[in-house]
Amino acid sequence: MKIQPLSNRVIIKPIKEEEKTAGGIVIPDTAKEKPQEGRVVAVGPGKWDDCGKRMAPEVKKGDRVLFGKYAGSEIKIDGDAHIVMREDDILGILN
Repeated sequence: MKIQPLSNRVIIKPIKEEEKTAGGIVIPDTAKEKPQEGRVVAVGPGKWDDCGKRMAPEVKKGDRVLFGKYAGSEIKIDGDAHIVMREDDILGILN
């Protein structure tokens, strides 16, 4: 399925954390934190400013980003979990 976000929205595929600790202990699902890192899958065209011009988004497809723990709305695309959020909810781009 193809999806194009509107305005300043971004679709992110969360990056899963390790299932084991460095010592080899398996972490159960109930003890895992929500992911805060992900890859940008799709970006909207940007939001409008006060003068009626469209502002280009700062993130682009393929960027690895850091976002708030409870930011955005979770959706499923082709059976995979994704998050739709506003570009403003992204905290930074990871290099």
